[in-house]
This record gives sequence, C-alpha cells and structure tokens, in this order.
Amino acid sequence: MTNRDIRLQEIQTFVNKMPSLSNTVSKVLEICSQPDTAPNDLNRVISLDPVLAGQVLKLINSAYYSLVNKVTSLTRAIIMLGLNTVKNLALSTAIIRCVSQARKSRALPIREFWAHSIAVGVMAKLLAAERGVSLGEREEFFVAGLLHDLGKIPFGDEYSEVLARAAAGHEELIGQEKVMLGIDHEDVGRMIAEKWSLNQVLGDAIGHHHSLEQVSAENSQLVATVALADSYVCLFDIGSAGNRFPDEQRLENALRASGFDWQTVAGLSAIVEEEIRKAEIFLQV
Repeated sequence: MTNRDIRLQEIQTFVNKMPSLSNTVSKVLEICSQPDTAPNDLNRVISLDPVLAGQVLKLINSAYYSLVNKVTSLTRAIIMLGLNTVKNLALSTAIIRCVSQARKSRALPIREFWAHSIAVGVMAKLLAAERGVSLGEREEFFVAGLLHDLGKIPFGDEYSEVLARAAAGHEELIGQEKVMLGIDHEDVGRMIAEKWSLNQVLGDAIGHHHSLEQVSAENSQLVATVALADSYVCLFDIGSAGNRFPDEQRLENALRASGFDWQTVAGLSAIVEEEIRKAEIFLQV
C-alpha cells in the first residue's frame, strides 16, 4: 500500500467519523428539493428543532439581512426570505457546527479559515448580484463560497509543512498538496460532500473550484464565480486558508468562465469589507 493509499484511508476514516447533519437539516434539504413545497411544510420541520429555529431567526434579524422590522414568526421569515434562502441558512450553520466539532489539524487557525471562507461567500454573492442573479439564488453562491475549502479540515498536522512549502516557494497550495500528500483538498472535499449528501452544485464548488474543466455545464458559471472570488480573497489576504499565491492561469480561466473582467471584480472592493462584517454572524451561531 502506497503512502497516498494510507493517507487516503486515514482521511476517509476521519470523514466517516465526522458528525452527520442533523435529521432536521436532512429533512429540510429533502423538503426543499420537492417542487410543490410550501412555507408551512418547512416551518413544521424547523419548529420541531428549537435550536435551529432560534439560529434561523437570529440570522434573519442580523445585520446580514438588514430587515427593517424584527421577525419573530418562523413562517413569516420563511415567506419573506424564500425557501431556498432558509434552506441554505440551515445548511451552512449546521455544517459550521459539524466542522467545529470534528476539527483535526492545527495547521490552519480556524477563525482565519472561516474569515477566508466567509469572504469568498460574500464575494461570490456580490458577483452574482452584479450579473443580475435573483435574490434567492444568490444565497447558493454564498453557501458555495462559504463551504468551498471544507476539504482542508481533515488534514493532519503534517499539513503545516505543506503550507510552509507553498508559502516559501510562492506556489499555489493545491500543487504542494498533490506533491507532498498525494491527495488534495478537492479530493477530500468530494468525500465530505458525499457523506453529507450535498447537492451537485455544492459538490462541484467544493470538489472542483480549482479544476473548472471538470465541472458540469449547468454548474460551471457558479463554480467559476466561486473560483474567482477565492482568487480575489487570497490576493487581498482576507482571512487565510493557506493559499497565499493563487495561480494566475487559474484566475484567468475563472474570469473567462464566469464572464467577468478583473476591473469589475476589483471595483467591488469598496463594499466587500462591510458585507463581510455583516456575514460574520455565521461564526457566532
């Protein structure tokens, strides 16, 4: 058995032991996948989980959504925000909790990791808005950006050396992962997406944001937007997920595939910081 096989086995064992998404969140995902779902259907499920209901209301009433009047009714919140938005709120907050419980490596400071992840989610959502994506669908971009680097979580303390080598050589992190570990965070991300039965869009964002050529045509623009947001956040050192030197060719590919030019992306910098501050409520849930 090769070193890669051994490491793959260790990581698969770790992923298998990661907490599962709660029955409530799984039910929320199932309900929202049905075309005839009504707000009351979702309300009945979430209201049975007081913790999740409280988290959803806390998020809805936070600066992230900037609603004028406080929302105290779960049903009203679901109607106002839409099924897709509430589904993504439930999913993202649940995954952050699961990751916090399962965290393995000390190589990446967790606050810095989530700061990077939130920034990518915020930037992806801003880019989606720039393109005219509907309000409800923009949340899919945010969640995809928030979760894109989940595959880095299960790596052990040997990941510190990978990070150091990439930084010292001014190289993209994923290349050093492949060289030193024989497996990269996209590979691991696909394992996690499969464990949690995440939809194809999120699975592609987590498992192919560095390999856009492998993304299905229907998801290519969203994943390319996440990849572009990731490059932006890395270049401007917002938080840290270890990739201080994103590959220029990948950035050009992401610009081309997402349909943006760098001037448009850079032009959003003035509002990124404020939006990140609002979105940090996700870390406090």
